[in-house]
Amino acid sequence: MNKRVPLTVALTGGIAAGKSAVEQRFRALGAPVYDADQASRVVVEPGGEGLAAIVDAFGKEVLDSHGRLDRPRMRERVFTDPTARRTLEAIVHPRVRQWMLDRVQVDESPYVMLAIPLLAENIGHYRWVDRIAVVDVPETTQLQRLMARDGMDEDLAARILATQASRTARLALADDVIDNSGEESALEPQIAVLHQRYLTLAAERR
Repeated sequence: MNKRVPLTVALTGGIAAGKSAVEQRFRALGAPVYDADQASRVVVEPGGEGLAAIVDAFGKEVLDSHGRLDRPRMRERVFTDPTARRTLEAIVHPRVRQWMLDRVQVDESPYVMLAIPLLAENIGHYRWVDRIAVVDVPETTQLQRLMARDGMDEDLAARILATQASRTARLALADDVIDNSGEESALEPQIAVLHQRYLTLAAERR
């Protein structure tokens, strides 16, 4: 008999929406959370095929003095060059997806959460998830939080937001919506309800 994989919930939201705060609260309730940002670092560690593929595509100048990926330099390069960004994504994203799928398949928890910031932009590759939870804030709030968090001006913050899927596009995918437009304390009751919902759904699958 094949092992039954956990209920798989993809968590997403725009930049500065507060996904990290939501992740922390699910972890506190005992839910495993596998983060695409963490995976994107793991799959480009020195000695791995991911980093080798990046060096093949972009040259050794994308490495720092320790032989690791120089992430600020790489970020600056792909932000201004859409072709370079697509090349990098074609290397990193499939490896990130495989990293997360590998962990889902061996996890024995009732449900697992996958934190995927760019889910809406890559939804075709994640049809295997069971539910999608969206951390939602108005775009004006997103802009203000991004400026405050990263110390950037409004023009740059607006350009970064413009590279991501719209709020409407994310909400169209949502099975569950987590409203983070107010104080962080307002997350607690919402996440408690979702945690119980996911445990119930997981139990119904067994």
